[in-house]
Amino acid sequence: MRWIADDGTVHDNVIHFQKATDEYGDLANMTGGFLLRVEKVAVRTPEALFQACRFPHEPDWQREILDQNSPMMCKRVADKVGRKEHARPDWPQVNLAIMRWVLRVKLCLHFERIGPLIRGTGDRMLVERSAKDKYWGAVETDAETLEGANHLGRLWMVLREEVRTQPAATFLAVEPPADVPDFKLCGKPIGLVRRP
Repeated sequence: MRWIADDGTVHDNVIHFQKATDEYGDLANMTGGFLLRVEKVAVRTPEALFQACRFPHEPDWQREILDQNSPMMCKRVADKVGRKEHARPDWPQVNLAIMRWVLRVKLCLHFERIGPLIRGTGDRMLVERSAKDKYWGAVETDAETLEGANHLGRLWMVLREEVRTQPAATFLAVEPPADVPDFKLCGKPIGLVRRP
């Protein structure tokens, strides 16, 4: 499988992930089994946390998102008619920083599972295979080609490099993103997330 990035660069022999059952499915945001605790709030999946962060001034909407049983339902609740207009106004500018933070929280709280998985990918490109999302992932254009920006895969590759080059103690806690104002969950400012 090859990936054609949004700048036209072609990468061969990529590792792609989409479903929980894929070999690298633990990298997908829609994969369950990654309970996160942020400000004493239990969050079932990274996708739930990411979607809730769209609405820092709507704690009731955040709770509704977090109460869903599946990551796909979290996304659907976040995308309800009329809600997109009420997302944080800087969402297009901060969504990558927030996703980077969400992935770091997942890595921190599940380091024993995710750390070895991403180390084991070597130097191969990581690509989220998507049915239609060319922003976070890449879509299949033929049986051997994926095309898209692949921001989720790119963020995982940055984290992989950090896991390789930084001491394990670096991943014991995660600071909130410094460049994201009004960073709240269920009415409380989000602070340091620590591994138990």
